[in-house]
Amino acid sequence: MTRLGQIGMALLGTTILAGVPQMALAAERPAQKPAAASAAKPAAAAKPAAAAKPAATPVITPQPVATATVAAEPILSLTVEGAQRLEPDTVLSYIQMRAGQPYSEAAADQALKDLYATELFADVSVRNDGGRVVITVKENPVINRIVLEGNKHLKEDKINPEIKLAPRQIFTRSKVRADVSRIIELYKRQGRFAATVEPKMVRLDQNRVDIVFEINEGPKSKVRQINVIGNEHFSLKEIEAAMITKTARPLHIFRSNTSYDPDKLAYDQQKLRQFYLTQGYADFRVVSAVAELTPDKRDFIITYVVEEGQRYKFGDVKVESQLRDFDGAQLAKQLPMKKGQWYNAKLVEDTIDKMNETVGVFGYAFADTRPDYQRDPKNLEMGVTFNLQEAPRVYVERIDVNGNTLTQDKVVRREFRLAEGDAFNSVQVKRSTNRIKSLGYFQEKFEVKQVNGSARDRIILEANVEEKPTGELQLSAGYSSLESFIFQASIRQNNFRGRGQTIGLSGSVSRYSKSLVLSFTEPYLMDKNVSMGIDIYRRDYNNYNYYSTSSNSLYKNSTTGFQARLGFAVTEFMSLVGRYTLNYDNVSLAQSQFYTQNAAGVLACNPLLAGRYLCDAEGKRLSSIVGASLIYDNLDNRVRPTRGRSGSLGVDFAGLGGDVRYARVRANASQFYPLGKGFIFSMKGEAGAIKALSKRNLDGVDDVFLTDRFYLGEPQMRGFDIRGIGPRVVRKPYVTDSTGALTLSTDKNAWTQDAVGGKYYYLFHAEVEIPLGSGAKEMGIRPSVFLDVGAVWGITKPNLTDSCTVQGNVNCAIFVPSRDSSGNKLYLQTNPDGTTATLTGSKDVVPAATISGATVTALGSNISPFKEFYYGDSPRPRVALGVGFNWNSPFGPFRIDIAKSLLHEVGDDTKTFQFNVGTQF
Repeated sequence: MTRLGQIGMALLGTTILAGVPQMALAAERPAQKPAAASAAKPAAAAKPAAAAKPAATPVITPQPVATATVAAEPILSLTVEGAQRLEPDTVLSYIQMRAGQPYSEAAADQALKDLYATELFADVSVRNDGGRVVITVKENPVINRIVLEGNKHLKEDKINPEIKLAPRQIFTRSKVRADVSRIIELYKRQGRFAATVEPKMVRLDQNRVDIVFEINEGPKSKVRQINVIGNEHFSLKEIEAAMITKTARPLHIFRSNTSYDPDKLAYDQQKLRQFYLTQGYADFRVVSAVAELTPDKRDFIITYVVEEGQRYKFGDVKVESQLRDFDGAQLAKQLPMKKGQWYNAKLVEDTIDKMNETVGVFGYAFADTRPDYQRDPKNLEMGVTFNLQEAPRVYVERIDVNGNTLTQDKVVRREFRLAEGDAFNSVQVKRSTNRIKSLGYFQEKFEVKQVNGSARDRIILEANVEEKPTGELQLSAGYSSLESFIFQASIRQNNFRGRGQTIGLSGSVSRYSKSLVLSFTEPYLMDKNVSMGIDIYRRDYNNYNYYSTSSNSLYKNSTTGFQARLGFAVTEFMSLVGRYTLNYDNVSLAQSQFYTQNAAGVLACNPLLAGRYLCDAEGKRLSSIVGASLIYDNLDNRVRPTRGRSGSLGVDFAGLGGDVRYARVRANASQFYPLGKGFIFSMKGEAGAIKALSKRNLDGVDDVFLTDRFYLGEPQMRGFDIRGIGPRVVRKPYVTDSTGALTLSTDKNAWTQDAVGGKYYYLFHAEVEIPLGSGAKEMGIRPSVFLDVGAVWGITKPNLTDSCTVQGNVNCAIFVPSRDSSGNKLYLQTNPDGTTATLTGSKDVVPAATISGATVTALGSNISPFKEFYYGDSPRPRVALGVGFNWNSPFGPFRIDIAKSLLHEVGDDTKTFQFNVGTQF
């Protein structure tokens, strides 16, 4: 080996290790078995003092060495020693030395440089033995694995795609340096400017190594303060609201973007300019933006220097059109900006988009509206002329659907409002986009892309979809002071077999009800624009003695049935749905609790025990119902609408066979308004009425059966319990007070009450969805404020049973639910001598009677005295105000509602808290 080559080797060997001062020598970190990440750590790794930044590799300048002049001898042979993975010929291909050439120290030094430049070798030497040149190499090791340690806030799946090193690659120190810098840069993006990375190498057998990046993440650097210098017309609070970066405050737990990011600093400068341009400051500019690290190196202070300039108003606003279908003067009259208004650059941009969209309806897909500004610094006016450039009429050449792996193409294509060969229409493209979004099968960030076709008048529409899970597993729970916990569960696949079909199974269990529903929907029957659906269900409703600690069931209503539907499109936004429903209802009461033998010795419902309205409702009946609904819907998204309206009008007729005859009508409507800055205001209303078509001819009994009436409460109206609004019968017992007198009990645990429904109802919701910032939006947090108004009323007042009309504290009379031959109501009187007498007439004039032991014997049953009250039969509105909290949590959708009843009637059941949670798969 030449002396110059030896010097170069010594220098190169030193500087390679110096290039990464954090990299431990292989001998300093003994090899461990790669069974766990911790095994890659050395027992005692030598850590250089300068760990924050790798030292630069010094440039090696070989110094001339005084040698004696000798005659150059030819190279007889070239031999490679030490190569393991590389072939000798491959090693020789990297150098310029060849057999037959004269050997020289310069050629040997160049060979060394060429081999080190490949970064394949850890050590190289050249030795000349009488013309026989031997090149000895030591190959760089192969990476066995990459280990990250100490990374808690930035996981492996975020770091590994960003680094160059990977298992089975050749180890090079330059890649290590680059990866250290990249990891530190990733942490800076998260606002962790104090993060450090120390790379270490663990040598293994077979010339393999483990690379360990020991990461010290450090604290997150927040933006402690934002200063603006030069703002004269707007406060710092107004300016900061327009920027993405926010100052960190202890109470702003939902604030995001409080970390310093150089890219966001540049973006905020654009946001500042946009803010001032919307306020008329056309000359505004940001002079400088400086971010300073605080002395404790934990936070940043950002300072903007701005020049606001003069404020402009709109001058003359014109439209010049080169399109034959549009008159510039007529378009100018429709512009939103007028002369004398404050100049607003955002309004100009929105007007350009609106004009392009308008001409797109007429087939001008690539129409170009260009604004021409006329600035008048003297009068501080900004004139704008919109130049509508000529563009050819465009036709749809092809529609492409990309990215769908499960969903069939036809499911997406049938939502397009344009077909191949149609004239391009931007409104129809937007409508197609909204319809595809409303399917709920794809990610929300979806747009139909427009691509130039094979000719100037051709356009290709691309639907680049990204599928998301369409299965839903919904679990919800609520708590009621009356019913304890309520559990509901459902499993549904909204894109069954990729055909757009929906199949689902749902059930619920609570103290008051159980239900099971199996449903199936085909939106395009036989690939036609006809929808079909069927539901099969079983619902059991138990009306409990809510306030009683005994939890006795008053009555049970079981409904078993099915419903079949067919839907037809009338217009783009309107459809007609026909349906047929068959229900088998069984209203029953516990015989041991509410039945006694009547005078004929037959076991029958005892009104004194159950109530007249329940005795009249019990029985089995079959309902055969046909109906139809006219539905209108132009919402931009059925899953999460932000604008548009929907409504329906439905009519049902029961009497096509069966035991029940009635006509029922229902209507509902909703409207959504985007208020700007993420606020969404919505209004929803519904109402209904039902009329019996056959008479029951019973006094105090409504012709509409108990099971067919309307009920209102949770979940339709927050702030009230299930069936907590409307007509109800409350039975309050008499108790003996400390003086021995009979008085009505005030203990709700001793009361029983039944919601008996109504024939008319209305319900109205108003809700404002409140944005919390981009960070909360990314987390799926959507709070809202709502107002609910509603009522249900309008049935025949039931005959109430009053077992005691108290007169002088000790007198009692009992109403017996029967009549004499003249049709008069019959009453049972207890005489002082213990005998009974049957009377007719009004309860209010029943002669005095004596109670023995605070009980009365009637029709063979001993009952405690009580009095029934009829509450809630009023159309007066019930009003509830509350807040809702929606969160797309990691374990599924989560919803909390807290509502306060502002207006309610006597007997209404109020409720404050409700929540539910679900998940997707």
